[in-house]
Amino acid sequence: MHTPYILIIYTGGTIGMIKNPKSGVLKAFNFKNLLNKIPELQLLECKITTTSLKKPIDSSNTNPKTWIEIAEVIEKGYDKYDGFVVLHGSDTMSYTASALSFMLENLAKPVVLTGSQLPIGDLRTDAKENLITSIQVASLQKNNKPYIKEVCLYFEYKLYRGNRTTKINAEHFEAFASLNYPELAESGVHLKVNDDQLYRPNTRRKLKVHKKMNSNIALVKLFPGITKEVLTATFSASNLKGVILETYGAGNCSTEKWFINLLKETLGKGIPIVNVTQCSGGSVSMGLYETSTQLKKIGIISGRDITTEAAVAKLMYLLQSQLSQIEFKNAFETSLRGELS
Repeated sequence: MHTPYILIIYTGGTIGMIKNPKSGVLKAFNFKNLLNKIPELQLLECKITTTSLKKPIDSSNTNPKTWIEIAEVIEKGYDKYDGFVVLHGSDTMSYTASALSFMLENLAKPVVLTGSQLPIGDLRTDAKENLITSIQVASLQKNNKPYIKEVCLYFEYKLYRGNRTTKINAEHFEAFASLNYPELAESGVHLKVNDDQLYRPNTRRKLKVHKKMNSNIALVKLFPGITKEVLTATFSASNLKGVILETYGAGNCSTEKWFINLLKETLGKGIPIVNVTQCSGGSVSMGLYETSTQLKKIGIISGRDITTEAAVAKLMYLLQSQLSQIEFKNAFETSLRGELS
């Protein structure tokens, strides 16, 4: 039987911190000493190698350059390793998971993002369980081939599709949710994989890593009383290439003439506008109510049940593709990596 080789990539975040017993100050520890800190890892039936980004960061400082650096580490080790575990701060983990899902086209191996709410050295830490089970998930094999073939996120006993997740809590160990898609696996006495929910890529195609993301986009959350001046300033920003509009409920918004005209003008400049819901769960259904019929008519893209995090990543990814407006709309409204139902 083939022994899986797993690469752990440390990018920063709470999971890689250890508390100085005297001062109580958190500092990053050397990940090469990981096996010493968590001797249980030696019980896993896999071989573990660790690496770190050139400069580990707080996840609040994550940007497309970070995503590209992670993607390049995976690309470099793709033939050597059977699975990858990315240790990441929880604040922007859903953004990174979503971005990697688009950047790693034809991925046929597991990339599992995880982290923790408490440092690895804390008595009550959630880091050990999250890390151990993430490595187990990345090691799962079927007929000597990786069982999971997508970018996922593991936290507090649940494995989710990465581009379906949202961070919902800053204090509980159960920090993430996937409200529009069932979990891929659940860790209890046994690790139970929901086989029907797994993404099935075309494994005959070679991994293709996309290393360009266009971040000249705006994310606009509508609220009652939002003014024409504020929106006009946002929509006329120089070099703006795309807009994500967080609307109410099933994709509804104001029908005031100035607002619809502003959207029309923006679309007229060749800038795509994507409609996503502000609700944590549920879907955009333009035309269901009168307040969204006009959006459908003027050519706004429906984000359907995509998360805001995945919409941001997908927009940045597709803006690099040199597609016509119609092709762009069709591509966005099509599920590329299981991000849409």
